[in-house]
Amino acid sequence: MYTPSRAPGPPVTAPDTAATPQLARTAPPAGDPGAPGRLGTLGPVGLVLAGGISVQFGGALAVTLMPRAGALGVVALRLLVAAVVLLVICRPRLRGHSRTDWGTVVVFGVTMAAMNGLFYQAVDRIPLGAAVTLEVLGPLALSVVVSRRALNLVWAGLALAGVFLLSGGGGDGVGPGGGLDLLGVAFALGAGAMWAAYIVFSARTGRRFPQADGLALAMAVGALLFLPLGLAESGVKLADPVTLGLGAAVALLSSVLPYTLELLALRRMPASTFAIMMSLEPAIAATAGFLILDQALTTVQAAAIALVVAASMGAVRTQVGRPESAVPEA
Repeated sequence: MYTPSRAPGPPVTAPDTAATPQLARTAPPAGDPGAPGRLGTLGPVGLVLAGGISVQFGGALAVTLMPRAGALGVVALRLLVAAVVLLVICRPRLRGHSRTDWGTVVVFGVTMAAMNGLFYQAVDRIPLGAAVTLEVLGPLALSVVVSRRALNLVWAGLALAGVFLLSGGGGDGVGPGGGLDLLGVAFALGAGAMWAAYIVFSARTGRRFPQADGLALAMAVGALLFLPLGLAESGVKLADPVTLGLGAAVALLSSVLPYTLELLALRRMPASTFAIMMSLEPAIAATAGFLILDQALTTVQAAAIALVVAASMGAVRTQVGRPESAVPEA
């Protein structure tokens, strides 16, 4: 999927992360030094929107690349390019870390690879907007569980209503008579579960590694895991210059660019506001799917996406003004 995963900083709080689709994939490290620079003049809202558009249109570009490189090949290219860029920029220190530190970053990388792999398998079978909508259920469920507030059950119910519509409850969902492939739905839900796990290990990695070092190392782990799979599926096709160029574009659009834009935005807006804006990701994904991939949604599917977006925004708003609940520890 992906994008580099959101770089962990201090303990990531479930209210500000679990309800936000992109937060789990590209969160920049809190307290990362550096001046906002020229991009900061866009304003924080513009930066977040630009990052979301970049991610989802990068996802649409990835779908167009799949006939050339396969879903596993696209994931391998994306993770590999993102890992190289992050390692060059961050230059993480390899010495001085405990066995537990390395264990955490390896699990983080495995989770990241699984999240991306499952998501791209999903978008190879179902529309981009529907895949992102189903994927968001993982972080949303984590938010509901961690917050332990009764009101969040309302948002969970709203999200389930959206899933009911997507799964055929409204007559346009899963199966032969509907618009969604069952296996694609299963992959998207699996990606959502990995996303929730990703949030937990992103926080733990952020407590053990400075700045974006943990993210860079985890991205390298994910790339090493997926490269053999990509080569097994696509072989020498991955070495084609056009395929390499498009794969690099996917990595930059889905990872590097949104990471930079969101980093700048988070310096100038509250995390809760950022999370609410990121809840618009399914709608942005549906728009990208329509414009780039000609994936028109039915009225029922559009209503389902709207329900999940509303549930995500409501779950975040429920947490505003309350003490933050840390993501569970091991």
